[in-house]
Amino acid sequence: MPWKGEKDPYRIWLSEVILQQTRVEQGWNYYHRFIETYPTVTALAQAEDSKVFKLWEGLGYYSRCRNLLATARLVANELGGTFPGSYKELIKLKGIGPYTAAAISSFAFNENQAVVDGNVQRVIARYFGVSISAASSAGKKLFHQLAQNLIDPARPAAYNQAIMDFGATICKPQQPLCLQCVQNTECEAFLHNKVSELPFKEPKAAKKNRWFNYFIVESEQHVYIRERLAKDIWQHLYEFLMIETSQELTDPSVLLKEHFASPFTLVQSGNQYRQVLSHQVVHARFHRLIVSDDLEIEGLIRVKKEQLNHYPFPRVISLYLQAERSNSADSE
Repeated sequence: MPWKGEKDPYRIWLSEVILQQTRVEQGWNYYHRFIETYPTVTALAQAEDSKVFKLWEGLGYYSRCRNLLATARLVANELGGTFPGSYKELIKLKGIGPYTAAAISSFAFNENQAVVDGNVQRVIARYFGVSISAASSAGKKLFHQLAQNLIDPARPAAYNQAIMDFGATICKPQQPLCLQCVQNTECEAFLHNKVSELPFKEPKAAKKNRWFNYFIVESEQHVYIRERLAKDIWQHLYEFLMIETSQELTDPSVLLKEHFASPFTLVQSGNQYRQVLSHQVVHARFHRLIVSDDLEIEGLIRVKKEQLNHYPFPRVISLYLQAERSNSADSE
């Protein structure tokens, strides 16, 4: 990983924020692009929101991006561009929780703080036979206490990296290398045949289904979009005119007549796309509307079609636009 062994607190912070709720394979390229575009926290702090959101596009969980900007601007404008060197001060920053604060303080400043990620939780749960969920408040407290007791105060950064690597390569989620493990004579899970049962995870709640009906209002040269301002998923990203329904829509023209006053021609209804989020599933269907003139439509802004890719969109809309561009290129 490009950030392994990193001592720059800005790069550690950036990598940890990107990797929250993101697979390493996916986050790798985003990390490189952010470092190339914004090499310092001051450069990120001075960036336009829309450009940062566009660079973030596809990572999801956009509250992370909003917190990224807020913290970058606080560090740049109020702390002289220097991250605090202690866990106690780092955890006060927006979007920085116990794990990220511990990672920055131990790796960048060699502070005696245990980093407790999924790999560490798995090692501790199996070694000590802990059957409580790490997601519970009691579990979080217990895992942190155990991790803090185990850390080598003389070399906290080296220890944190070592136990995380151990969890990633030996004490793996699936098919752990127990027979090769140097700790197997002391591991409670191995000794009591509970390796597959630990760490304990709470059953996942059923996801909520939502149906988003997107209407792409366009004229010859322009298309109409709007910014999502409500405190909902994808806040501050852009979208087409959208009407949410409680179930899949069968006749879009009926819905349009209720919500869209301008004269239009419905020319195309596209395939359904789906985006799975942590607690919900969005089912999106796209419909193209042609308007005769470049109208002023309340709640929508008019942009030139060739400038559409300058705006940050949710992944489900980006997938649709990519498919449309691909279809257009194939037909030429």
